[in-house]
Amino acid sequence: MTTPSTSGPDAAAAGQAPAAPPLPDGLLWRPLTYADIPRWHALIQRIADQDQPDWVEQRADLEEALRASKNDPRRDTIAGFDADGDPRAFGRLSRNPGSSLIHGAGGIDPAWRGRGIGRAVLTWQAWRAEMRLRETGQAEGIFRNYVEERNPSHLALLTASGSRIVRYFTEMTRPLDQPIPELPVPDGLELVTFAEGAGRGLSELVRLAHNDAFQDHWGSEPRDQESWQFTVSHPEFRADWSVALLDPSTGEVAAYQLSSYDPDSERLLGRTEGYTDLLGVRRAWRGRGLAPALLAEAMRRYRAAGMQNAGLGVDTENPSGALGLYERMGYVPTQRSIVFDLPLSVNSA
Repeated sequence: MTTPSTSGPDAAAAGQAPAAPPLPDGLLWRPLTYADIPRWHALIQRIADQDQPDWVEQRADLEEALRASKNDPRRDTIAGFDADGDPRAFGRLSRNPGSSLIHGAGGIDPAWRGRGIGRAVLTWQAWRAEMRLRETGQAEGIFRNYVEERNPSHLALLTASGSRIVRYFTEMTRPLDQPIPELPVPDGLELVTFAEGAGRGLSELVRLAHNDAFQDHWGSEPRDQESWQFTVSHPEFRADWSVALLDPSTGEVAAYQLSSYDPDSERLLGRTEGYTDLLGVRRAWRGRGLAPALLAEAMRRYRAAGMQNAGLGVDTENPSGALGLYERMGYVPTQRSIVFDLPLSVNSA
């Protein structure tokens, strides 16, 4: 067994940070670097070919994961490389500054499964999550993972780890050959696309509106300017499909809808699909039909661009009634993702 870093056998007994758990022999374990991105991305593609997810990370997502402004890739990533230098397993963590919520992501090459590697990587991630809490003096936190319901091996791994199910998210789609509701924008509001609003500071206005609209949503954390900039500059982001409703009297954003297009959607889903990544309405503007109007506008833009379907994801337990809204707009469920939380408690004794 190999260990990427250790603190000594008596560290935990002495009240120090516990040693890193061992990782399986047969692979060289080290942090991921920018030079690894081509082979790391190839590993993710092999995993996707086996597991058939609805979405696959692009190179831009991997580059973002290795930026050290919030998360240190030298300590928050691990990968096992074979004798030819190809990664066969990886795990990484991400966390917003000051947050006690730490997100995990990882995967095992299908050809290397069944050897206990996934369990070892998950154990390492949980250990590293605890270390991140220790580094900021926090006594408790959560290690969170998302898994698609149709991935039984991943579900079994997280269940065996002691993680518990805390939430369900549902992916939904709507064929665009069906009639699109005529839902005009209410009088008194101005519809502006991201493509048109760049010179008006629209992106920052929408970021502020998003943080306001989502502060009462489960699991949501404020988006800072850096993470928001990644969202609106991602290769899949569509500025011409993304819109905001402005209140001319105040200059504020009342509601917004951000869209993307994954060029792999036809291969992964069997259809081309415009996707609503974010849809939000500020509390003062709720109950006026802004959300359905924005969805109808998005559908019209998707269809004009040749998309076959409109898609989105929803927190199934969202008390705002979003699931019912989407069903009334013609969206139907396709699959679910399950959120697993592992409570962490730092023993400072």
